[in-house]
Amino acid sequence: MLKSLQRFLVLTLLLIGGLYLAYALFLYGRARQLLPPRTTVAGVAVGGLPTVEAVAAVEAAYQAPVIVYYEDNRIELLPQDVGFVMDAVRLVDEAAAQQAQQAYWQGFLQFLFKQSLDPIEVPLQATHDRDLLADRLAALAAFLDSPAKPPQLLVGASSFQYGEAGYVADVAASLADVEAALYRTADRQARLQIVAQPEPPLSLDLLAENIAAQLEAFGGIGSVYVMDLQTGEEISINGDVAISGLSILKIAIFLETYRVLDQPPNEYVQGLLEDTAIRSSNYGANLLLHVIAGEDNTYAGADALTAFFQRLGLENSFMAVPYDANVVAGRPSTHITPANSDPDLVTRPDPAMQTTAAEMGTLLSMIYYCAQGKGALLAIYPDEITPTECQAIMDLMVRNVEGNLIRFGVPEDVAVSHKHGWDFVTQGDAGIVFSPGGDFVLVEY
Repeated sequence: MLKSLQRFLVLTLLLIGGLYLAYALFLYGRARQLLPPRTTVAGVAVGGLPTVEAVAAVEAAYQAPVIVYYEDNRIELLPQDVGFVMDAVRLVDEAAAQQAQQAYWQGFLQFLFKQSLDPIEVPLQATHDRDLLADRLAALAAFLDSPAKPPQLLVGASSFQYGEAGYVADVAASLADVEAALYRTADRQARLQIVAQPEPPLSLDLLAENIAAQLEAFGGIGSVYVMDLQTGEEISINGDVAISGLSILKIAIFLETYRVLDQPPNEYVQGLLEDTAIRSSNYGANLLLHVIAGEDNTYAGADALTAFFQRLGLENSFMAVPYDANVVAGRPSTHITPANSDPDLVTRPDPAMQTTAAEMGTLLSMIYYCAQGKGALLAIYPDEITPTECQAIMDLMVRNVEGNLIRFGVPEDVAVSHKHGWDFVTQGDAGIVFSPGGDFVLVEY
């Protein structure tokens, strides 16, 4: 009886154990139809999921938009719009293949005794179109950028509008951050790097554009030279074209007069300087040529003035015949220069005396710098011209209130040291403008 009971219990235990093992095998078989726990594909946890759901989970993670921030602006960037390509099916199949490589019965024993299976990790394999991404970011930036605005001349208002500071996205510097977000499953956010742009300063380029536009609408030929005496920057529009010297050459007469004098001008010479500068007297200018020549010979004075130009390197400036004088036999009636040798010259310069806007501007800048104790004049004539004399010339020409071509365009309280001139073909003005924002040479014909 006891043995029968023992046999029954053993059989019962064997039956129960067999049924448990059979059920465990059933559960293990079902579990092997799913990806094992601790399986990650492209950084996405897919353990316990069938392959179809695992594929969907991986695709959902990487098809989610990347949030790109431009300051406080939130923009959604879809991966497919920048050529992002990932084969989620192949990645999940790779995980399933690693599961299949595990020994069946070893896996069953681990399952039976609740032992953790070795983790399966399949890294992300994907690509994107970097150029397309850069183009898309550039398009977003162009829509939201607020570039600095340059200053503008207000035509007709005799004033200007200051520029404005701005900001733009640095797409090239931002690219790596956006790319990293494309390949993340969490925190799919990136920020565009913003570069602040300071307010653009006023520049001569703005003035040059405006002058060129006005000359384009002008029916004749214009010649303009501008120099910023603080920086040395220049504008030269037809500045090397030969033009009539006019009364503007009297600037050189003033300078050469002071050069030949060994002491301050006496009352007679001072009267000639004032008459020539303030009333633009041709007669006074010719008498100053006598002072320059050291004799009562205006033609000799004209020759000395031309030699003065040459020594200063102003090769297109000359006076062959004095003001209101006749051509004298045996003397040159003109001079050949690089500027008047241009076969396409249309300005019809006076054969007797010529210059260019650039050379008159250069001469004025020499006088200005000389007054400050520096520059070419003092280097060429160290013992013959002084800063005091150069300042006296500028002060003299400030008193010129006729021919207000330059003065017409500046406020009344702005000093202009200038000399004007005109004939039946050409009119012009050359001077130094002493403005609150800086001093400038301005020559216009």
